[in-house]
This record gives sequence, structure tokens and C-alpha cells, in this order.
Amino acid sequence: MKIAQMLDRREPVVSFEFFPPRSEQAEEELFRTVDALRACRPSFVSVTYGAQGNTRDLTLDLVARIKRELAMEPLAHLTCVGSGRDEIRRVLDRLLAAGIENVLALRGDPPPGEGRFQAPPGGFAHASELVSFVREQGLPLCIGAACYPEGHPDCPELEQDLDHLKHKVGCGVDFLITQLFFDNQDYFAFVRRARSAGIEVPIVPGLMPVTNVAQIHRFTKICGARIPQELYRRLRIVERDPAAVVAAGVLWTVTQGAELLAKGVPGLHFYTLNKSSATLAVHAALGL
Repeated sequence: MKIAQMLDRREPVVSFEFFPPRSEQAEEELFRTVDALRACRPSFVSVTYGAQGNTRDLTLDLVARIKRELAMEPLAHLTCVGSGRDEIRRVLDRLLAAGIENVLALRGDPPPGEGRFQAPPGGFAHASELVSFVREQGLPLCIGAACYPEGHPDCPELEQDLDHLKHKVGCGVDFLITQLFFDNQDYFAFVRRARSAGIEVPIVPGLMPVTNVAQIHRFTKICGARIPQELYRRLRIVERDPAAVVAAGVLWTVTQGAELLAKGVPGLHFYTLNKSSATLAVHAALGL
């Protein structure tokens, strides 16, 4: 089922995102995590590519397996990294052959050590170009894209970033999923700016329960998300107790999710870090 159709319903969608497996053993472990989260009856699940596109085959195999064996709807990530037009078309054909109906079109990250993203030979420099290419193929795919409530790391000027987003959506995007954030006011302000700019597609908020203090500092540094002072204070108090860190992270995300749902968001997208326990706890507390 296409995610755009899910978002047309009154009920909020619930979705989970996973990191790519780096080996067949990791794929099996991740598959067990996905299977454990099946009890939550997610609307869809997604699996990212590696930073350099180097886990593409494992990722594509996994989303096909999720569709085939678990009867769950996968959202396949599609990036510009390391692929020209012909290779991207082959990936699209492979997804269609597996019955995949939804893709998330992303630019992807530059390889480690490279400050700026460089388009591969015959490929694309921006996600908007990738969206246009997929639409030009005339394929029966629903296309999602990313957005950044606090600004893209490569474009911290909010108005310029919003102009880029409007162009990307105009190329054929059906829905947006935000980068993770920890302050709901950042999401609400972003949605107001987007609507004022004429962006009308659904904007699904992305949430991530904190489970490791050092890890969340690394992630937020990469993606540009801000840790609110109150969350930082709570984590500092319990940072030497791993179980208490998880409990504090779950409580914060439950509070976020409850407010977002009360204010009518189209759904919640959880960045799971390939673990099920924290996401299951949030899901249960929210009564989803």
C-alpha cells in the first residue's frame, strides 16, 4: 500500500526506521528486531543505506524480505550516493519486482573525509534531481523525502533551506519525514513556515528515544539537532546508570509523542537504532 494513501486516513501512521545491516549476521539480528516490533502493527518500516551506499544490496534484500515474510510495508531508501542514472533505474526495477511501492528519496551523505557532497558520474547532486528522475520514469511509486525542522546541516539558513524544500516537493514528493528533534516547538514552527511557503504535503515528525548519552551527542552533532537544556539536565543526572538513561529517554519521547498526537500530527516516525525495547516502551505508553 502506498504511504500517501495511509496518510489520507484519519488515524496517525506509526513507522520505524532501522540502520542498514553490515553483514549477513547483522541482517539476521535486525530481522529479529523488525519481527519483534511487528506486534506494534506499524504502518510501514524503513531501512537506510550505508553512508556510502555500500550496504545497498543487503538493504534491498532486507526490504524485500520484510515485504515477503513479515507482510509489512517497507519504505525503501534511495540515495544519490555512488550511483548514476542507470544504476538507480536498476534499483527501482528491483524494488518494483519485489512489490515495493514506496521510496524515500535522499541525497545521502558525503564519504568520510570529504567536506562536500559530489555528484557521482552520471548521477545527481541533490535529492530534488533524484525525485524528478523517478517521476520521469513513470513508475507507480509513492515518493517521500526528508526535511529538517532546525535546518539542514549544509544549509543552516532556514529560509534558504525552506526554498530548497519547496523545490524538492514540487518535483513530485508525496510526503515528508523530519530529521529527529527533541523540542516539539521546533517542529510546529517548521510546519507553520512550510505551510506559509505553500508546502502542503503531510509532514511526519521523526522521534528517537535517547538510550545512550555519548551516542546522542554524536548523532546530534552530525544532523544538527539541538538537545534542550532540560533534557540535557536529566541525562546528566543519570548518565552513569544505563537503565536510568533509557528510562529518561523514553519518558521524554513519550511526552513529545503525546503532545504531537494531541495536536493532530499525521503520524510518528521512530528512529530505532536497530533496537526494539525503547521504541516498544514508547509505543505502549502512548497507547498506539
